[in-house]
Amino acid sequence: MPDSPHGDHGRPPTRAERWAAFKASPFLPATVLLLIIAAAAGFFAGSYTYAMANPTPHSIPTAVTGAYDQPAARRFVDGMEKALGASLKLRPYANREDAVRAVDQQKVFAVVDAPAGGRTITLDVSGASGATVAQVLGEAALKVGKATGTTVVLHDLKPLQRGDPRGLAIFYISLAAVIIGFVGAIQLSVHASALNPLERICFTVAYALLGGFAIAAVVDWLLGALRLPFVESWAILAFTMFTSGMVFTMFNTLFGRWAMLPTWGLMVLLGNPSSGGAVSWPLLPSVLGTIGRWLPPGASVNAQHTAVYFRGNQHVFPFLVLAGWAVVSCAVFAIWRHRHPGGRPHRPAHAA
Repeated sequence: MPDSPHGDHGRPPTRAERWAAFKASPFLPATVLLLIIAAAAGFFAGSYTYAMANPTPHSIPTAVTGAYDQPAARRFVDGMEKALGASLKLRPYANREDAVRAVDQQKVFAVVDAPAGGRTITLDVSGASGATVAQVLGEAALKVGKATGTTVVLHDLKPLQRGDPRGLAIFYISLAAVIIGFVGAIQLSVHASALNPLERICFTVAYALLGGFAIAAVVDWLLGALRLPFVESWAILAFTMFTSGMVFTMFNTLFGRWAMLPTWGLMVLLGNPSSGGAVSWPLLPSVLGTIGRWLPPGASVNAQHTAVYFRGNQHVFPFLVLAGWAVVSCAVFAIWRHRHPGGRPHRPAHAA
């Protein structure tokens, strides 16, 4: 049989050759991205729905004062736990002033005061500690009071600001800082890839400072949605943006072009739903409520929430969390900077 007039060019490619050609083409990464984007859409919807669609209390720290061990008060507390399907972690205080101070320090979410010999219970909630928690507690208390024949007096010790009636503005500004923080780092990698490590960190600091100022100015000065302690809120937003940007830079160093996957997973799929901004930590699934405090979005919401509503009671923990992520990210970037896709080669000095 005569050879094919076209030689090897006339035979159909083998399966191995087709696969090799596919791997070398732009269709492989495009196909991978297609699958990743579809999966990310499902995970994104699932993570937020799981955390926020049906907030359910698990354990709510609650201060108690007065004759809380008397039968009437005990019936009320037992009825509250049954109505909530959760336990009230009761913490006795000598007087109402100490209990209110515990609310200011965010150790408890409510105060139950049971006067001796009376059938009136005073429940002090704190909308600023968590609008969803305050709402759940208030609704349950009125139902339990009617069922047990107890008069319930409701007070809100820390009402939310008028421009933020549902307590979501802090979550939104923190979300903006997180997302714009790592999007800014992505844009630096795309449009300023020749920046060397120190230059990249300096520009990340610069856009974090300007971006944090812009967020605070728009929300406070332009929209009037929140009255912010401006300098402190600006600093928290800038710190959040810098940390978020450096987290992406760290993952870009470790994983190259796929850095968006761990960044999105950590900061958006896991971090934002567990931050306690949209749904307070006592109402989140217990694992998320624990993890959220240790991630940058949760630390940002925590610090901002205290700055706005509990001035003078700021905690160091959220700043340590942000600093920890920022330091680790900068260290990874600095140590393995040769793996980062950006930068420019050093030019040798000219001989004399």
